[in-house]
Amino acid sequence: MSTEHLVGPAEVRQSYQRVSERVANAAIRSGRRPEDVLMVAVTKNASPDQIRTLVDLGHTDLGENRVQQLTQRAAQLEEYLSRRRSLGNAVEGEAHPVPERVRWHMIGHLQRNKVKQVVPVVDLIHGVDSLRLAEELHAFGARTDQVIDILMQVNVSGEVSKHGVAAPAAIHVAEQIDTMMHLRLRGIMCMAPFTENSDETRSVFSRAASVYHDIRSERIGGNDFTVLSMGMSNDFEIAIEEGANVIRIGRALFGEADPNDDN
Repeated sequence: MSTEHLVGPAEVRQSYQRVSERVANAAIRSGRRPEDVLMVAVTKNASPDQIRTLVDLGHTDLGENRVQQLTQRAAQLEEYLSRRRSLGNAVEGEAHPVPERVRWHMIGHLQRNKVKQVVPVVDLIHGVDSLRLAEELHAFGARTDQVIDILMQVNVSGEVSKHGVAAPAAIHVAEQIDTMMHLRLRGIMCMAPFTENSDETRSVFSRAASVYHDIRSERIGGNDFTVLSMGMSNDFEIAIEEGANVIRIGRALFGEADPNDDN
């Protein structure tokens, strides 16, 4: 991982405040409250110090798209939080409450053979992009007697480079997933093309919102189906304006990275 563009803890605090303000303003523009939008901080290109800084600020939703890095970082962060608890919550001489727990999100493409590594670590799997993956997750949930929270990834843009269920098949696949008693379908996730054309981006998010509402109107997932996850560092304000209630932010918090990275 290259760190030449990464910012330090002080800059992370400033970035977090700026992004939080932009999220709040976009939520208000869309007729919602700022607290109605959840920011998942994508730690893919963040340093351990940056992650700890964000958690010290009270942010507890973190996302990773690499399985090995996810499991390592989750363990490292829990060790750090355990040390803080043993020291009476002290951080640099100031009393900051230690969060009871951090919620990890698996946001990248998940291979079926990595399911058993991911499920014990995460609260929500964003990228369930096929029935085969859903079936693997369901089988693992059955073996371990648990219900796994997931989002169905929908390829609204139709790009061959993106994973996801084709939009016309979304309702059918959602219905199939909804029959799996060890899965809880919480909503959908999508990604817009990486483009500077805001109209194109808005169109993709608008179509994704339509898919989300179509599934909700069919009562698929019941009262648990409440999540529309879309928007990243370069387009999260448009996503919120189009209805997103979960966004995935990495670069805007932690500094520049490869523009092809999913954050």
